[in-house]
This record gives sequence, C-alpha cells and structure tokens, in this order.
Amino acid sequence: MDEFEIIRRFFDRETTDESIIAGIGDDGAVTRPMAGRDLVTVIDSMVAGVHFPLSMHPADVGYRAVAVNLSDIAAMAAIPKWMTLALTLDQADPAWIEDFAKGLFAAADEHGVSLIGGDTTHGSEKVVTIQITGIVEVGAALMRSGASAGESIFVTGSVGDAAAGLSILQSGAPSNADTDYLVRRFTRPTARVSVGRKIGALAGAAIDLSDGLFTDTEKLLSASSLSGIIETDLVPLSAELQRTMARDDALRFALGGGDDYELCFTSAASEDEINESIAECGVAVTRIGSVGEGRGLSCTMNGERYAYRDDGYRHFR
Repeated sequence: MDEFEIIRRFFDRETTDESIIAGIGDDGAVTRPMAGRDLVTVIDSMVAGVHFPLSMHPADVGYRAVAVNLSDIAAMAAIPKWMTLALTLDQADPAWIEDFAKGLFAAADEHGVSLIGGDTTHGSEKVVTIQITGIVEVGAALMRSGASAGESIFVTGSVGDAAAGLSILQSGAPSNADTDYLVRRFTRPTARVSVGRKIGALAGAAIDLSDGLFTDTEKLLSASSLSGIIETDLVPLSAELQRTMARDDALRFALGGGDDYELCFTSAASEDEINESIAECGVAVTRIGSVGEGRGLSCTMNGERYAYRDDGYRHFR
C-alpha cells in the first residue's frame, strides 16, 4: 500500500463545505473565505515518543493531533474551517492508519473542520503535523499582547489533569474511574472553541495552556509587557485529581504540567459576568490572579508569597 492508496482509502472524503474550491487531489488547496473576515493559521507537530507514548491508541493520537491545533484557534477567538495533514509513518499498517483517521475525523467533525490536503511520507518514526486555518471578524483576533494592567487572569475548566494523566499512562498505575478520567484528559483534550468565541469581546489577551499554567501565563504577560500574580489557592483542580494525589502534587501538575489545552485569558469583566456569557458552553471559568505594571510573574498562597519557578517544556534544552 503506497502513499496514494493511503490518502484515497483513509483520508479522501466528500465535503459539503462550499468554501472549498479545490481540496485533496490537486497540487494545493483552494479556499474562498467570507468577506470581512481575517484568516488565522496554526500548526503543530506531534512526534511519537516525544509528544505521545508509543503505546497510545492511534484513534487518540489522531484526535489529539487535531484538538491541540483547535485549541490554538480557540485562543484567538476564531472559527476553525480547514486543515491539512502531514503524516510520516514508520510502516504502512492499515489497522493503525484506519484508527488514526477515525480519531482525526472525530475531532474535526466536532467543529466542522474539513481536511483539504497534505502529505504522506515514510520515515523512521511516526510524526503527525496538522495545520488548521480559521476565520475571525476583521481585527477581532485575540492576541497574547492585548492584556492591560488592572485586568484579572482567568482560566477555563481545571488544570493539571492532563499532565497527571500522562504520568499515570506512563507508569502503568492501576485503573479506576479517577485515573481513567485523568488519562482521557491527556489523550482526548477538549478544545474550548465555543468559549473562545464567546469571550472574544470580553478578553484583553488569551493563550491556550500547552506548556503549563505558569509558563503560558508568563508568555502572555511578557507579550503584553506586564506583570502578574497567580493566586494558587484559586487555581481550579478537578475532584479526580485531588482524589488521586496530595494537594501539593496536584498543584505541581497544575502549575507546571502542561497539555491541558484550557484557555488562559485576561479581562476587566467579573467572573460572574464571564460565566454568564459562556453558560451554554458547558465549562466554567475561574479567576486565578491579576495583571499589574512592570514585568514578571509570581505566585501567592493564602495571601503570602509562594516560591515557584518553572520554565515549562522546551525542545532542545
């Protein structure tokens, strides 16, 4: 089975999206966005053994590869529309590819995203690269650089779950309802696309949480040339995480673990006002800190300074 058969058999499917002029099968995709819209393009690569365990189910690999890109689109308050896939395979295993494609399209279909092209190659290991293009009203894309002093820092959902889930997955710890939940938070992250759209008019700046709450919040503040405080006693921890480990360990995963793909954003609006605006999205927002003048990020616990430092995940260090 060569790369052309792989594409035809597993990835080429009909679409009713009238904005796609030419998709899979040509030298390039042609799309026609709506008038009065900006395009937002994101891309992310996942390497086997680096970004996901070799034992991870291929359907989860496919789902996660799409979801992490959808999360970037969500952080910019955009609507995801089209994606391309570059897939490197160490072997053309039809069963693996079929399950991978099922997971990939499951995530894409949740948000009406169409696969419009890509590339398939043979290599020494599996590498999945997804690019997603979305649309947003002209000038309305949320940036990391838009925060203002005096705003509060908010986060969606709960944090620390995915990092704990990966740890459980790698350790082979016994399965129960709580550990299964945490593992699923890593393998099938929820992209907060609907929340991103709802908070677009309320938020000053936003970022998705891929490298850890502390590190990603610091990135946002740095882009805005401002400082901030995370009040660690306010950081939302799931019941499953708290039942699985001690609070100090749970907080360590929450601040530095990464892979949650929740949204972190700043806003002058109140927590109640924001939660009312996103009520139909099925997830809550929690105020976890504040933005100030100057530079840098620090933490407190119960009103006292809490010594914490984390640089997050970095390649090549």
